[in-house]
Amino acid sequence: MSGPALTLAAAPRAAAWRPRRIWDQVSIYLPVLLMALLAAASYWLLRLTPEAVEPAPQRPVTHEPDYFMRRFSVKVFDEGGALKTEVYGAEARHHPDTDSTEIDQARIRSVDPNGLLTIATARLVISNSAQTEFVLQGDAVVVREGGRGADGAPVPRMEFRGEVLQVFTDPQRLVSDRPVTLLRGNDQINADSLDYVGDEHVALLKGRVKARLAPR
Repeated sequence: MSGPALTLAAAPRAAAWRPRRIWDQVSIYLPVLLMALLAAASYWLLRLTPEAVEPAPQRPVTHEPDYFMRRFSVKVFDEGGALKTEVYGAEARHHPDTDSTEIDQARIRSVDPNGLLTIATARLVISNSAQTEFVLQGDAVVVREGGRGADGAPVPRMEFRGEVLQVFTDPQRLVSDRPVTLLRGNDQINADSLDYVGDEHVALLKGRVKARLAPR
């Protein structure tokens, strides 16, 4: 009776040992299987992820206007808050390649450190970004009102007329390589070119110079 009892007790133990051995063998390879699954999932995610959009190549800067202004007024002040320049115009167009502005039917008012007012008008004015240089084209007129200079001496009214005038505000200078007319008080001078230095009140006239001087 004892023999069969031992045989029956050993059979269940052997049946329970086989699944445990199988699980032990599987657990040995489980990390490898998990790593393979993770690698496959990562590859699948990479396949589904859209490619990064490459930045668009920078467009070359052209002369085409990048903004407009119509019926405008722009004022420039010095460090102390005093008005230096004021620009009016019917329309302005900014060109990014030269950082310049074209102004139609322009009128420019500029005040020097001594308080002398200069007014410039033209059908077209081309200005740099700092508004310290202006090229006047078409019926260009620059009028500097009279007053007192830095030394207190009287400064007469002066007017410059020409088809093209180039004006600098810092330092004050007016240049033209085209025929010009200079009115100084009651005197009138015509020349083929002009270089006028405002701070020194000196005008250099070249070419065919004709002067009509009023009697003193």
